[in-house]
Amino acid sequence: QVQLVESGGGLVQAGGSLRLSCAASVRTFSNYAVAWFRQAPGNEREGVSCITNSGKVSIYAHDVKDRFTISKDNDKNMTYLQINSLQPEATGVYYCAADWNPGSHMCTMVSRRYGIWGQGTQVTVSS
Repeated sequence: QVQLVESGGGLVQAGGSLRLSCAASVRTFSNYAVAWFRQAPGNEREGVSCITNSGKVSIYAHDVKDRFTISKDNDKNMTYLQINSLQPEATGVYYCAADWNPGSHMCTMVSRRYGIWGQGTQVTVSS
């Protein structure tokens, strides 16, 4: 059973940065695509970024493209989301999710495609 554990969230002032981490407990992590989702208070969960199993291809939501960077370290079973220039609208719970998808050249931010989810990490940005 694959498990994901997020960490790195916290309270940060507007303009600050955070690095979120997602640790996976699986030996074949290199076969999984990973995505990060955000759920703001009162809103539905939305995708912010995804990365292919190899880590070679990544996609970003339009409103975060220049400030968020996703990366994947298959040797360490880790995925990261670097978030820069944080603004209050980035506040929410950030989840990582994984999907068995070896050899794919694309990834998706459609949440129903992902069957494995972490518990989330809270990010709060103060103005």
